[in-house]
Amino acid sequence: MAGAALLLSGCGSFGGKGDSRPVTGAAPVSAADVDGPAKLGAPFTIGGTTYTPADIPDYDDVGYAGWYGDELAGQATASGESFDPSAITAAHKTLPLPSYVEVTALDTGRTILVRVNDRGPMVNDRLIDLSRGAAEQLGITGGGAAAVRVRRTNPPASERAQLRGGGAVPDRIATPDSLLMILRNKLKGVPVPAGASPAGTVKPLPAAPNASSPVAQPAGGDRFIVEGPGAKKPVAKPAAKPVTKPAAPAAKPAQITVGGYVKVATFSNQSRAAATAKSLGGTVVKAGNLWQVRMPFGNDAEAKAALAKAKAKGFGDAVVLRDR
Repeated sequence: MAGAALLLSGCGSFGGKGDSRPVTGAAPVSAADVDGPAKLGAPFTIGGTTYTPADIPDYDDVGYAGWYGDELAGQATASGESFDPSAITAAHKTLPLPSYVEVTALDTGRTILVRVNDRGPMVNDRLIDLSRGAAEQLGITGGGAAAVRVRRTNPPASERAQLRGGGAVPDRIATPDSLLMILRNKLKGVPVPAGASPAGTVKPLPAAPNASSPVAQPAGGDRFIVEGPGAKKPVAKPAAKPVTKPAAPAAKPAQITVGGYVKVATFSNQSRAAATAKSLGGTVVKAGNLWQVRMPFGNDAEAKAALAKAKAKGFGDAVVLRDR
């Protein structure tokens, strides 16, 4: 691992086309065989900035994501794998290869698990480039650069195997609005990618009603758009007549917490899992050939209540798993 220089693929785009062609080398290998010791590689320079790959377990940052598509299909990535545009993969400048990250779209709060197996983007104005499959799962293929959070994680072996095989794993619990607000404020210090617009700016759209659920993908909240050619813009609606209403009482400060779920139990029988989830008000998530019962929560109080309920039903091994 020490001193071994990795191939630098040409990755990154706003519409699915790479910035440059990858450097060819040895024949690509199967992703199913490479989750051994992670590789780092030697420092490299892009646009006058030198990047030194590093193994940072708690890596967590915000920035912009592009995506690259079918024109690089079959080419070798920096880890030596064959690039599959439909797989849920990504390119990052410094994370180990392979590694796993949760990528959150800061306009919707939607979060997916992605496998990093390539170096890039080969420009300095984006944090990460996603494969077409990952961009489609996250819902950011509409054009322009997407504001994202990238957080390294250590997923279960079953989810690693699913991603290595080219499949997607279920979305993570959507990020609560309170945390999204913090992340969006952090993003204000990050320059908007030049390729999005000559004078690209990120602006919040008005919040939509009934958008406070921490589990379902939010329909509103502050939503980012990148202004520029081809960018989607909100359609203005006629102004509604003002309605006088009594002043509402002052709202309590929002509890800034990160959700997660209580892992109740894992079953080999889907019917038993479904019956257990129904009795607890939980959900069933497929994990390989098994079915796992989970009870999502949005704050500490909900976590304690869910755990107590699971244990009262006889599931003494139930545990709380948080998103961070």
